[in-house]
Amino acid sequence: MPNPKRRHSQQRSAKRRTHYKLDPVTLSKDSTTGEMHVRHRAHVSEGKLFYKGKVLVEKSPINS
Repeated sequence: MPNPKRRHSQQRSAKRRTHYKLDPVTLSKDSTTGEMHVRHRAHVSEGKLFYKGKVLVEKSPINS
């Protein structure tokens, strides 16, 4: 493979990377609890772990 003949400057690399952007997180409102949460992720509400509107765990292992 070909290699660069001279070293690229840091500014040249930074210019190339300016177009990398982070997408905003999509939030949803839970139909059961009414809380906002990150989509496609389980979330804790009132000590219970919810996913897709259903209770997965009654007591959160984090709080016990």
